[in-house]
Formats: sequence, structure tokens, C-alpha cells
Amino acid sequence: MFLIGFPLLLVPFAIYNIIAFLMPGVSWSGTLTTVHLASGADWTMSAGDMLIVLAVLLLFGEVMKSTRIGMRTVVDHGLSLILFLGMLVEFLLVKQAASATFFLLLVISFIDVIGGFAVTLRSAQRDLTVEGVEHVS
Repeated sequence: MFLIGFPLLLVPFAIYNIIAFLMPGVSWSGTLTTVHLASGADWTMSAGDMLIVLAVLLLFGEVMKSTRIGMRTVVDHGLSLILFLGMLVEFLLVKQAASATFFLLLVISFIDVIGGFAVTLRSAQRDLTVEGVEHVS
């Protein structure tokens, strides 16, 4: 599977940067669409909301990828960590990244890094078998 060594959260990060730097007048909080609900309320969705939804869906894919064991998984975690650190530096130093949408992308990337390592370690722990030692309860 070719997506094992590719951090999926690079996609929303790239989308954010493309829009923020190439279309500087675009607002992340401006209404994209409105859905009329059965309750009579109107639910408005912004570009930032849609990007966050994409990032959360890709986070699910990252968690699924972290259940595998092997060298590719280690590389994938390393790339996810590099992506998180790059996003953190951009958030702190770049004016266009100072938005709630980018901050939420940063938090999702942090969850990817921490959750990925935790899931991988937990999966590896279950795969580890020691011969000759019985579990005594």
C-alpha cells in the first residue's frame, strides 16, 4: 500500500497554505453554504469548517495506518512528527497561519502524532510473545 509512508494530514495543510498564500483575500470564516434544518434553524458552513472535516476524516485514516507494524510505520510516524513541527513553526511565525482553522489543523496533527505512537506501541505490545513464560493471575 503506497499511502503507508505518506502523512495524509499533509493534504489539508497544503490546501490551507495554497489558499492562504495564493488567495490572500479569502476568509476561512465566511459562509460557504447554509443548510435549512427540520427544526427551522439554519446551519452555516464555512471553508474552514469543511477543511477541518476533511482533516478529521484523514485523521481516521492515519489511525488505521498506525495499527500496522513495520519499518514503513516508523517512517510514517516520523513524517507525521516532522509535519506537526513544521505546522507549529508556521503557526508561531507566519502571519497567514494565525487563524482558528489553522490552530485546529495543528491540534489534529498533534493528535495524529501522539495517537499514532500510542496505537503503534499498543499494537506492538500485543504482538510481542515471550516463550516459556506463562501469565499468572
